[in-house]
Amino acid sequence: MTENPFFAPSTLPYKLPPFAEIREEHYLPAFERGMADQLREVEEIASEPGPATFANTVEALERSGQILKLTATVFMSIASSDATDGIREIETEIFPRLTQHGDSIHLNRALYARIKQVTTENPEEAWLLEKYRVDFVRAGADLSEADQGRLRELNEELTRLATTFSQNLLTASTASALVVEDVKQLDGLSESAIKAIEKDGTYVLPLLNFTNQPALAELTDRETRRKLYELSVGRAPENFGLAARMAALRADRAALLGYPNHAAYSVADQTAKTTDAVEEMLGKLVGPAVANARREAEALGEQAGFPIEPWDWSFYAEKVRKARYDFDGAELRPYFELDRVLRDGVFHAAGELYGITFADRDDLAGYHPDVRVFEVFDADGSQLGLFVFDPYARPTKRGGAWMNNLVDQSHLFGELPVVMNNLNITKPAEGPTLLTFDEVNTAFHEFGHALHGLFSDVRFPRVSGTAVPRDFVEYPSQVNEMWATWPSVLANFAKHHETGEPVPAELLEKMRAAERFNQGFGTVEYLAAALLDWAWHKLVPGEVVEDAEAFEDAALERAGIAFRLVRPRYRTNYFAHVFSGGVGGYSAGYYSYIWSEVLDAESVDWFKENGGLKRENGDHFRSALLSVGGSMDAMSAFRDFRGRDPRIEPLLERRGLLT
Repeated sequence: MTENPFFAPSTLPYKLPPFAEIREEHYLPAFERGMADQLREVEEIASEPGPATFANTVEALERSGQILKLTATVFMSIASSDATDGIREIETEIFPRLTQHGDSIHLNRALYARIKQVTTENPEEAWLLEKYRVDFVRAGADLSEADQGRLRELNEELTRLATTFSQNLLTASTASALVVEDVKQLDGLSESAIKAIEKDGTYVLPLLNFTNQPALAELTDRETRRKLYELSVGRAPENFGLAARMAALRADRAALLGYPNHAAYSVADQTAKTTDAVEEMLGKLVGPAVANARREAEALGEQAGFPIEPWDWSFYAEKVRKARYDFDGAELRPYFELDRVLRDGVFHAAGELYGITFADRDDLAGYHPDVRVFEVFDADGSQLGLFVFDPYARPTKRGGAWMNNLVDQSHLFGELPVVMNNLNITKPAEGPTLLTFDEVNTAFHEFGHALHGLFSDVRFPRVSGTAVPRDFVEYPSQVNEMWATWPSVLANFAKHHETGEPVPAELLEKMRAAERFNQGFGTVEYLAAALLDWAWHKLVPGEVVEDAEAFEDAALERAGIAFRLVRPRYRTNYFAHVFSGGVGGYSAGYYSYIWSEVLDAESVDWFKENGGLKRENGDHFRSALLSVGGSMDAMSAFRDFRGRDPRIEPLLERRGLLT
């Protein structure tokens, strides 16, 4: 296939993938050629007759596999954002082969021997060299032939199971949707929300990928709420068995690599380093969070006039919020129009803090009509990169919100970054897209990841942008959330979509007064998911879980986080973070969000202490932390920014958990 668009570098600005030219039939030939090319390149590196040097070994590996990298980057993005039946078929076929391909490189003894021979006095090169050594060891390079064979089997089965888990979940988002024939049962939803879900005389409310669906806060009909909640927690039941099998295989794999369990393997190369460190931090939060949630439940029961059930929590929380603070979150929606939030909020804050500017690139196509492309310029007018924005939910898109790189910044290749943000906002049938405050916050959060990628200023793609420890990567994005409520930023974008009038000051005051409300619920919901992930991945080799639901209940009880009214944000059967990632993913890593929030809370305090939204503050954060990507120790970068080690007290204060 000589005209395959993956067979040559993109000629578009910034090497943006040529989505308009890419068809499904291009992927498999491109994967096959890309894998073959890289294996040939790797064999040439491994069989180099001269002494092993950084240039002919490590840098040569960085340069290898360009067709495969481009193909995989585009395909993974499409598989997450617009997965047709054809894409899913390719997933099923190619993911195990990609796992085999990775093992063929990492378990190449001659290649590993050369990596161990390399020496360099250049600090940046030495850091990357150590990264490669650790990668190879953690991938099994030191194992015997027999153990490497077993490792390959485990990796392939984990990849196959994870693909099935992910596809089951994507199917369940529509197959388990709430179907309503009588519109009266949807009382409480806005007229535009109801229009958006109307299909041939019925109303179909698809499931988003977490336990508490947003509509639960608005639906007045209790029976409708119950049905929606039970569909949410019960979706994709076949995934329970898949998750249990994956957890057992990961335990076996960890033992093969010399670790007592998968959790120990997972945190060894993170900033946490040990399971004890994670458990100590989570343990400090459980007691205060549960106590907070129980107090909140009592207030909700008083408001309802009866003992509430889990599907009642969000609905009565809004009533208590309104009664206690005279604040109804729905009042804010007319002031949060999507385009204004993006341009006058997200982009405006970045401009004030870092001096960057944005220009529409309507001439550049995405992979879907909803996708928009913006060119980003630095403060001096120089080109910085491209920002690709995909805001809307669709049946072919996985749940949640995320950022990924389409092109990694690197001086080695002279490439500037192309970064993408995906959200899952319901697209209205007509009229403007009005957001909840949670959706506004998510937009700022994901753009924090985008800035991490856009500001990358490193030589090698292996350490570019967000290529940092998993329990550090959420930190810059969480810091960026602070600008969503910064007074000057909020005043710039929170304007009525019809009149242009600014959001009333008294409404903002009510919102700020209510910020800590329901924090017990939010913290328990998150911690329950983190501790559930942890329990699955502390299984010891040979431990078999026959009843995954019973295991889930017992794990939450043991952790002291079991609270009938607040289930985990993700139950096992739809915990995509940890069970859609094959060999690893976020497994034993969901703790990362709160671990990163410790750093985030410290950093927010620093910004406030130093005058907030000022260029010099943004420049310091950018130069000390965002620009270095993974080219140095993550906690050293934090100390360079903050001037000291982090403390947990700012986080406890933020969440109202200080006793």
